[in-house]
Amino acid sequence: MNKRQALIAAALASVCAAQASAAGQMDTQSGNQEKCYGITKAGQNDCGTATHGCAGQATADKDPGDWKYVPKGTCEKAGGKRNPPKQGK
Repeated sequence: MNKRQALIAAALASVCAAQASAAGQMDTQSGNQEKCYGITKAGQNDCGTATHGCAGQATADKDPGDWKYVPKGTCEKAGGKRNPPKQGK
């Protein structure tokens, strides 16, 4: 990847993250939603992670690092976790 491609990728990741963050803040501020890790299907995550920059870029089903918003109190019932996986362990 050359410098131009890296710059474009970084800019797109920033835009995606800003949009996802703004949408997520509206839902979580109302108190009706919570992040649920490990339940997303490929391409249906709600935000970027350490492995990709934007929503909708999950490459595998039920990746423990990917998350999506769910109605409060339903995460564990769906088989997910409310906390992200620990890094480096």
